[in-house]
Amino acid sequence: MAAEHDSQNRDSKNPQNAMRHQHRRDRVNDRTETGSFPVIRRKPPLSDLNRNATRSRIVTSVLVMLLCALLGFGYMVQMHNTQSSYESMTEDELRRLFTETSAQVSKLEERKTELIAQLNSIKAAADKQEQARLIAQQNEQTSGILSGRLPAKGKGVTISIGENANHPIDAATMFHLIEELRNAGAEVIEFGGVRVITSTSIRRSGDDLVCDDQIVSSPYIVKAIGDPSTLQSAIDIAGGVGSTLKLDFGATVSVQQSDEVLISSVRQLPPNKYAKTVE
Repeated sequence: MAAEHDSQNRDSKNPQNAMRHQHRRDRVNDRTETGSFPVIRRKPPLSDLNRNATRSRIVTSVLVMLLCALLGFGYMVQMHNTQSSYESMTEDELRRLFTETSAQVSKLEERKTELIAQLNSIKAAADKQEQARLIAQQNEQTSGILSGRLPAKGKGVTISIGENANHPIDAATMFHLIEELRNAGAEVIEFGGVRVITSTSIRRSGDDLVCDDQIVSSPYIVKAIGDPSTLQSAIDIAGGVGSTLKLDFGATVSVQQSDEVLISSVRQLPPNKYAKTVE
């Protein structure tokens, strides 16, 4: 302390020394580390935000108006150029342009007529094909039913024949019954669960009848599709096959008419060996 006091006394006597001493103390103080407070940024006031939003809307509106003006200007320029191009053409050029345009229109009209004709032709061909398909389908169904390949149903009769054990019915009489039904207009016939076709045969084998190699036992059930009244009359007519069955063989014959007779039995026809279709 005494040394420092002496130094101060000397400095007071010498001003230059005093200034150098003060300068050294200032440099020491400048090297001293001090704390600092965090800088807090203030939010911009709400008026500034509104001002920025308004400025953005104004700029956007100006850009949109400028774009619309440019589009309108371009459209007007295009229209002016088009009109100018026609106005600048000579009479011969306009006449040639009109002739070329008329020729193109005529060609387009001819092409339109050709396309319409082709369309009508296609429609007519499609209609013909559809009609041919329907006819072929109908013929296929009719042929299938008549040949026994397809099941059938419709109005008709169901005949039940009970055989007398002492007087068995011969095959010829039963075949005569089927022929009478055919003559009366029966379109489809089934005998004892066997579909009757053009090549059907019936024969006697012991106590049973055999129809196309299938044994049929009494009571014999015959189904026929056709006009019910006509078919029943063919059986019940005096002196007909019904009377023969009752009087000669002592059989019981029952005929029942129905609005829907179902014949589900079918036949698989063998291929023809000799007959061929005509092309």
